[in-house]
Amino acid sequence: MKFVKFVAPAVMLALLAGCVTPTPEGETEALSEEILALAAPGQDTTSVRLESDGCYWYRYEGPVETTYLPLMTRDDRMICVVAQ
Repeated sequence: MKFVKFVAPAVMLALLAGCVTPTPEGETEALSEEILALAAPGQDTTSVRLESDGCYWYRYEGPVETTYLPLMTRDDRMICVVAQ
């Protein structure tokens, strides 16, 4: 029974990972309420994209350059759809 307890989550992650498709270059996507609830304040959640690494990145417009930064939780963890 212990085998099932440890293998079942790994199998589910593998199946979900096959369903993840990165956001096409230059496009952003609307975030679900669950993802928005996880995101720390101060991040622009209006321009977020899912990268090929399985993590969400948001557009940051700084004083010098505009770049994409990882979307983080309140406890400084990246928000990803697959375990890393």
